[in-house]
Amino acid sequence: MPALLIIAIIVGVVLLFSGIFVAALKFLLFIGIILIVVAVIGYVVRSMRSKV
Repeated sequence: MPALLIIAIIVGVVLLFSGIFVAALKFLLFIGIILIVVAVIGYVVRSMRSKV
């Protein structure tokens, strides 16, 4: 029975850390998308100002 409890604890810890990493990756993906949008807007504004 203790072996089963140890396996359950290990699986729980792995799932906990994978959940944390997935949440962090989702957050970083959101930040990355925002940075790309800001960079594209800055590029468009800079190209418009240089043409005028």
